Amino acid sequence: MKRKRKLHTKFIFITGGVLSSLGKGLAAASLGALLEARGLRVTFQKLDPYINVDPGTMNPFQHGEVYVTEDGAETDLDLGHYERFTSAVMSSKNNYTSGKIYFSVITKERKGVYLGGTVQIIPHVTDEIKSVILELASKDVDVAIIEIGGTVGDIESLPFLEAIRQLGYDLGRENALYIHLTYVPYIQTAGELKTKPTQHSVKELRAIGIQPDILLCRTDRFLPQDIKRKIALFCNVEEDAVITAKDVECIYEIPLIFHQEGLDEKVVEKLNIWTREPDLSAWQNLVKTFTQPKDEVTIAIVGKYVNLKDSYKSLNEALVHGGIAHQLRVKLKFVSSDELTLENIKEAFQDADGILVPGGFGMRGIEGKILAIEYARKNKIPYFGICLGMQLAVIELARNVLGWKEANSTEFDPQTPYPVIYLMREWFDYRRGCIEKREEGCDLGGTMRLGAYPCKLVKDSLAYQAYKQDEIFERHRHRYEFNNAFRDDLIKAGLKIAGTSPNGELVEIVELEDHPWFVGVQFHPEFTSKPLKPHPLFASFISASYAKKRGKL
Repeated sequence: MKRKRKLHTKFIFITGGVLSSLGKGLAAASLGALLEARGLRVTFQKLDPYINVDPGTMNPFQHGEVYVTEDGAETDLDLGHYERFTSAVMSSKNNYTSGKIYFSVITKERKGVYLGGTVQIIPHVTDEIKSVILELASKDVDVAIIEIGGTVGDIESLPFLEAIRQLGYDLGRENALYIHLTYVPYIQTAGELKTKPTQHSVKELRAIGIQPDILLCRTDRFLPQDIKRKIALFCNVEEDAVITAKDVECIYEIPLIFHQEGLDEKVVEKLNIWTREPDLSAWQNLVKTFTQPKDEVTIAIVGKYVNLKDSYKSLNEALVHGGIAHQLRVKLKFVSSDELTLENIKEAFQDADGILVPGGFGMRGIEGKILAIEYARKNKIPYFGICLGMQLAVIELARNVLGWKEANSTEFDPQTPYPVIYLMREWFDYRRGCIEKREEGCDLGGTMRLGAYPCKLVKDSLAYQAYKQDEIFERHRHRYEFNNAFRDDLIKAGLKIAGTSPNGELVEIVELEDHPWFVGVQFHPEFTSKPLKPHPLFASFISASYAKKRGKL
């Protein structure tokens, strides 16, 4: 008989059924929060079945935001949930796609690693998947939570499901646990909860050799015991392993509901782990602050992906965190930059207490964003520009204060006589053809400044007041940069350079001298904000916006 692997780390595999967007990422993150509250050390991994090597070149309309890790990996947005809900720090090894797996297998085949053998899905691809999962095993990790993207029954996810099926036998049943997230709809006309979709989903999973240990049932109400009993009977699970995953107003309530339903207790029982009782007081206080705020503040987000919340997932959550820091509810108002004009701009922002322009790429909607920045500058409305939003603030100042009407970024106008924002020099020669000419066959992956970099703050600045420290580390994702050739002129026009790279060469933070709160940052602070530890810049921005609302700015 094959000997079971002996590892300190135990593994939880989370799959999804019936339909997509049920919230596997939030379920995984919430379970991680519960296990951390019991004193366990957790990590995560997202396995995505699409063929793209990573989501870095994918349209946010299709895939949502690209989440950037400390080491510069462009990853799935679910890694943002993992970091926000726990203390785990994600890296490139925490997100693999089919493309990344197949690329590795094919590279090995070309190098002769398989000694001329026929390379197949089983065992070569599944072994590759198993190896990247087992890389998470460590004496510093008690539990690794593995989320399988897609829905059970999808052709592209079959290799991942086969790999985790095999790992169940390799590791032994006390070291591997299967959780299946499914859907229990309430049919209004019949007045009934329907369990058939769950039954079929579990049947599909069992047909490929995986028997779930725990079922998370997404629904709009708590499941009555008779429904749980029925699901348990037909899905071959224990009755107390049928857990309600109820819809909530505040996503940070999910760990509390899971605990109430007994999820964490069932997990540690199944994995034979001894832990302390969880301390969830911080989460309880957080939810209370969210549901019982002292007031509300409205933030206008000006972008081109306003119809899809996932496009700005981390940003939206960071704004909520900034509100929680001041016991405020943050109302997000999405303004399409494509539709902004001089005629409608006053109406668009009449109820906005603060204006934010997020990061982005491409020409579409740029002029509308510049109009919004000008409006915020002239009307003394708190303004927060992130990445592209910082660059456009520089362009707006050059155009409307210095009078350089043709000022631009070389991303949008390569021939501009005033390239106040330009392609970063270290990438310029190498990427000239790919980025500016869009030559066929060019590789756009990994061509940006990615990951965490240090930034030195100027003490007499809003940024320093927020951070209260001399040096910070923040995550970047951009190709274009502030052009120091125009630095002196822009400073004379009222721009304050509030943060730079340690050598002073790269401008990281800009502010305006004659504005109560106007901050643009080249990095993405939203990636490091947590509900229990709001990012200082977002907390400061919300504070200024609330002061504006009360007429005290």
